[in-house]
Amino acid sequence: MIVYLTNNEIDREQWDTCISNSHTIKPYGYSWFLDCMSPGWQALADDDYDSVFPLPGFSRFGIRYLATPVFLQQLGAFSPDKPSPDMLNEFLEYLPSFYRLVDLCVGQKVDYEGFRITEKVNYELDLSKPYEKLREQFSTHCRRNIDSASKKKPHLSEDVTPGQLIDLFIQNKGKEIKGIKSRDYKRLSDLMNYCLANKKGRIIAVKSGIKNIIYGSFIVETKGNKTMLFVVNTQKSREKRIGYYVVNEIIREFSSTHTTLDFAGSSIPSIASFMESFGSVKVPFYRIYQNRLFWPARLLK
Repeated sequence: MIVYLTNNEIDREQWDTCISNSHTIKPYGYSWFLDCMSPGWQALADDDYDSVFPLPGFSRFGIRYLATPVFLQQLGAFSPDKPSPDMLNEFLEYLPSFYRLVDLCVGQKVDYEGFRITEKVNYELDLSKPYEKLREQFSTHCRRNIDSASKKKPHLSEDVTPGQLIDLFIQNKGKEIKGIKSRDYKRLSDLMNYCLANKKGRIIAVKSGIKNIIYGSFIVETKGNKTMLFVVNTQKSREKRIGYYVVNEIIREFSSTHTTLDFAGSSIPSIASFMESFGSVKVPFYRIYQNRLFWPARLLK
């Protein structure tokens, strides 16, 4: 039987056991990830946490709604058994009616009336093969860029704080991206600090000189998964092809292991091309949208 749980009713231990044993091994569904990125989140759970469905619930002007937080790619149904469309449909049927607006990204294909559905694309690379075999899958352009960057021998450093990485992002791209608010950066910083303190993630950076950071990435590390959640490039790092070098080193480190490198996807063609150049495969996920607000609140997106 599916039950609705408020935040303080959720048994974090049982919840994380379900996520850890889930067929879909991604970090987004863990309680600690949700606590940082969607404080006060709620949930639907079935049969004593045999399957779960996180609800990133928010409230604005007294209106309760569900929305996928910034810097969190996708949620959906999680279960040790492969979640089926039927399972997802059942969870959607049990969504509390007080959520008047639903804007979620989920990992399973949706077949449920009343939602506008948009397909999105993630990129993932299976690292179970030896490095030499994985490199054979790289595009010629990718290998050329790796070799070019390697000649300059970039030094990879973890001596960079979450605040420094976020500041670098804001200075380079953050100002151009609409919709990211200061609270979103605060939540990302909280997540980074939690992961670093609990060995669930790391920052990889490249500096020019002693202090000048020209590239940085934050990787969330969970069982069987390395997710490149937050990547910051600068003009210098693009010129030096640093991104190719860093991803290649990650692939080299975790090759021949039961690990998936998750690029976290992008709708920007140049970034998508970069991800594909390493031999990664497209894995679809879906945005589901439903607006049951009354006019003029219905105009909210």
